[in-house]
Amino acid sequence: MDPVTLRLKAEPLILMALNEDITSEDVSTASVVDADEWGQVSLIAKEDGVICGLDVFERTFQLLDPKAHAELGVGEGDEVTSGQVLGTVYGHVAALLSGERVALNYLQRMSGIATLTRRMCRVLEGTNTRLVDTRKTTPNMRVFEKEAVRVGGGTNHRYNLSDAVMLKDNHIDAAGGIGPAVAAARSHASFVTKVEVETETLDQVAEALDAGADIIMLDNMDHQTMGKAVSMIGGRAVTEASGNVGPQNLAALADLGVDIVSSGALTHSAPILDLSLKHLTVTGRA
Repeated sequence: MDPVTLRLKAEPLILMALNEDITSEDVSTASVVDADEWGQVSLIAKEDGVICGLDVFERTFQLLDPKAHAELGVGEGDEVTSGQVLGTVYGHVAALLSGERVALNYLQRMSGIATLTRRMCRVLEGTNTRLVDTRKTTPNMRVFEKEAVRVGGGTNHRYNLSDAVMLKDNHIDAAGGIGPAVAAARSHASFVTKVEVETETLDQVAEALDAGADIIMLDNMDHQTMGKAVSMIGGRAVTEASGNVGPQNLAALADLGVDIVSSGALTHSAPILDLSLKHLTVTGRA
């Protein structure tokens, strides 16, 4: 994550997470640790995967202790193995103990998403199909989860509702059809804004083409219908396959020649990557 994004978007959310975890004090730590004790703790991988969120991990401790820092033997997006010592975090012992859970929550969640994304992207290697995420993210976690998709090798779809026009079934119903919906979007949005239309049938694909959609989403179509839709579009619009996308059907979708495959599973169903902070040692007094 670049430093500007970390400071402007991520840091306020990290502070919220710390405030959620520490409402008045960390009673356990305050009971057993002197405020001026300095120490270190090791970051260890407990399973194989892709590491992601190291900057967020380190910044969590620094918000509790400005002198805290991590010395890491791995970089963002590196593949790690079970049992591997990834590095060491240094700082006031109280900060290491109080920040441990929040820091690991971010690192494990982001690493899990990056791991699943890497796995799915490998299925698409050698094709012209790109894997993208969706807005099916955990509330207040989008900046972290979309970053994890990017680090894993995927591509980000629109970040939020302000980024692009996506006319889904309910928008189309509200407007009275695909044609009126696209016309209204062209009238309202900036001339640089792309217009995407969600379709579920070949008739809707034809309507979206006639309306001049830039991107046509082929949503929850069976394999044969989607193949016909791609042929019908014939490069006149970007094609996006969507709906119940996972590792099990990625290759078949790429074989149809779709430009984009979007998968909510990248963010809503990725398991965490199991990581741990172990072997805390008090090394002196700061």
